[in-house]
Amino acid sequence: MNSTQKIREIPYCEYLDKQGHPLKDPSQEANSLPEIANDIGTLQHYYRHMVLTRMLDQKIIALQRTGLVGTYPSCLGQEAIGTAVGSLLHKEDIFVPYYRDQAAQLARGVSIKELLLYWGGDERGSDFEQCREDLPVCVPIATQLTQAAGVASAIKIRKQSRAVIASCGDGATSRGDFYEAINLAGVWQLPLVIIVTNNRWAISVPLEIQTAAETIAHKAFAAGIPSERVDGNDIIAMHDVVERALKRAYTHKGPTLIEAITYRLSDHTTADDASRYRNHNEVKSHWAGEPIKRLRLYLQHHDAWSDADEQAWQAQCQTRIEGAVESYLNTPREKPEAFIDHLYASLPTELIEQREHLIAKGARL
Repeated sequence: MNSTQKIREIPYCEYLDKQGHPLKDPSQEANSLPEIANDIGTLQHYYRHMVLTRMLDQKIIALQRTGLVGTYPSCLGQEAIGTAVGSLLHKEDIFVPYYRDQAAQLARGVSIKELLLYWGGDERGSDFEQCREDLPVCVPIATQLTQAAGVASAIKIRKQSRAVIASCGDGATSRGDFYEAINLAGVWQLPLVIIVTNNRWAISVPLEIQTAAETIAHKAFAAGIPSERVDGNDIIAMHDVVERALKRAYTHKGPTLIEAITYRLSDHTTADDASRYRNHNEVKSHWAGEPIKRLRLYLQHHDAWSDADEQAWQAQCQTRIEGAVESYLNTPREKPEAFIDHLYASLPTELIEQREHLIAKGARL
């Protein structure tokens, strides 16, 4: 077998075209849509959530530009992935996010204020009021995956019917942590779902020079775990694939790797200028398939969303976001010594001395 020969076919899930119409198979018969496609109420909820996420994303970028939050990674164009993940996880499940998972976190119950606090440099933003056992945002690439495998191991040892979803970008699959995590998940048959958001770019490095694997999903073969590819801009397909993977985890059938294919429509972060390495026409072409427009068109085809609905919802989102921003800006800052207080159950001597120094210095300010 030469290097260009396919190892094995990977299932690819998609249901809607870019105009929000059901895709057709080669025989021109409409593809069989899953049950979620007829659940208009849930799809309307998903749409509202995606719009809220995008409007919040835009607001946080504006806050960063005026110095009111730190460096921020936009999730523009990836809202469908996080919406499906965060909505389908059960309350008792564990979500292990990476830094572009705002949609999933909001769906899990993380508040807008908590997100603002975190990206403003305040660790109280990671002390989630709702999803208490979810892990905080992970910025180092791929390290959250081994942590997720550890959490899933604990669940299996306790014989619990719970699941862990860990999220990462395509660049993370080039790291050793990724391979260690999927290997352990396969050997121990852990209740772990790994969502790889393939947005085609690892900062300025395009996918084609990140890996020689035919697809990211093919990497699961080495770990002996099932994998699937999905159109990450198709919320119906995302719901279908994530729901199946979670069912495997709940019924003790082991892990799943999902490659969700989308496109990063934004800069890598607010510290990046993607126009230096990406072609403008490439980005423009991907706007045509972005997830919010696609779902809105689907709803409109079913007379389930109107311009008036859109205006009313955007007004509600604006009010909600502005209220959260005001609360965030009025939150008193933590004392300087706070960043030491939660490092250890019992502080070592050198940190006790540093803490006392910070207290003394703070008193002089």
